Amino acid sequence: MKRKKTYGFSVILNVPTLSAAECEALYEAGCDDGTIVTRNKVTFIAFDRKAESLEQAIRSASADVRSAGFDVKRVEMPALV
Repeated sequence: MKRKKTYGFSVILNVPTLSAAECEALYEAGCDDGTIVTRNKVTFIAFDRKAESLEQAIRSASADVRSAGFDVKRVEMPALV
């Protein structure tokens, strides 16, 4: 079994803003390891997700977002400085 590592990435949603109830639905769906942000009418969740691989982290986060009733527009990785 591979050791789990924490991966940082953002999942951009197809909605410009979220209500408090929608935010709660995302947290209850498993997105509690992410921070929901809306900036310039773009809503995203900045995740720090533990998984065996980056692919597994992104797949599980995307599945959690979809299970809360939202579509994933795209996934972005932080820029390396």
